Amino acid sequence: MEYQSLQHEFPPVWDSNSEILILGSFPSVKSREEGFFYGHPRNRFWDVISAVMNCPKPVSIEEKRNMLLTSHIALWDVIASCRIRGSSDSSIRDVVPNDISVILLHAPIRKILANGKTAGRLYEKYIYPLVQRRITVMPSTSPANAVWTRERLIEAYGMETMGSALCEQPSCTIKKTD
Repeated sequence: MEYQSLQHEFPPVWDSNSEILILGSFPSVKSREEGFFYGHPRNRFWDVISAVMNCPKPVSIEEKRNMLLTSHIALWDVIASCRIRGSSDSSIRDVVPNDISVILLHAPIRKILANGKTAGRLYEKYIYPLVQRRITVMPSTSPANAVWTRERLIEAYGMETMGSALCEQPSCTIKKTD
């Protein structure tokens, strides 16, 4: 597979109530086709976050966005543009990072999480020097990270969100769309 020079083509999800920022590396082929984060049907992100937040698993982009915002979660990727082969994080070259400062300036972000080691490494290299905010590297929800079961992922992500505003309500209700 050949390298492609790509731009991140969809905006971050956040609002002025976002308290946790989750950063991925760069959208997969499936996510780029769908036009939204974690579009591969085997990626466990939506399953894990909805379980942690005690929400029904969202299906549509609107439901996903609504669940994140209702749960005070912001979501974006470290990379604004790069050269990449398919969806392979290990092939990423020529990184231009996203400017996350707008989110940090306008939302009370208390914790930044990286979805996987690549997102964490790229954050530390390109974004940390600019914003001086620590990141917690979480296990990847990618299907390539088969060592981490759904249950272990839910436990890990749940431990990082407990005690925050995310878990103040006993259950989450998201508006379902047709």
